[in-house]
Amino acid sequence: MMKLVIATESVLFICIMITYVYFALSVGFTKQANHYLDIKTTGLFSVLLFSSSFTLMQAEKNYAIGEIKKLKIWLAATIFLGGVFLFGQLKEYAKLLTQNFSISLDIFSTNFFTLTGLHAFHVIIGLILLIIVLILALLGDFDRPNSTVLGSIGMYWHFVDIVWILVFTLVYVVPYLLK
Repeated sequence: MMKLVIATESVLFICIMITYVYFALSVGFTKQANHYLDIKTTGLFSVLLFSSSFTLMQAEKNYAIGEIKKLKIWLAATIFLGGVFLFGQLKEYAKLLTQNFSISLDIFSTNFFTLTGLHAFHVIIGLILLIIVLILALLGDFDRPNSTVLGSIGMYWHFVDIVWILVFTLVYVVPYLLK
């Protein structure tokens, strides 16, 4: 079932990324639009999100061998890293809004907030799922290594990370390189 969810969400993200590229090439985003984005700060927060895939893999590995205490630690680390990434995204949004860069400013801002906001929504969903699993583990209700719950949530979380690699490259890196 999770593979079906990821497949449908992949189509959604691909469509929005194609729209982003289409408007970037056809109408042309102004060079001034790119100056709003801070590739270094967002890059730092991105590294933290990418690190969360490693911590989740460690949680999955420890769960598989019945190391529930280590599962809890790695899950907490994953949640922390995902939360810090989301904080960074919200901080960037706040900064952009104070610079009068809003979703209705122009085509670039509309595409930017749609693409990054959709991703942020997926991060929030992933964090909620991870928090539920952590709570269950802390309550002692998540101690059977044969459960597929963590593996399914893991697929979703890794998907969210992969999507951010594409979004970050498309929105931040490519325009930075083309300056």
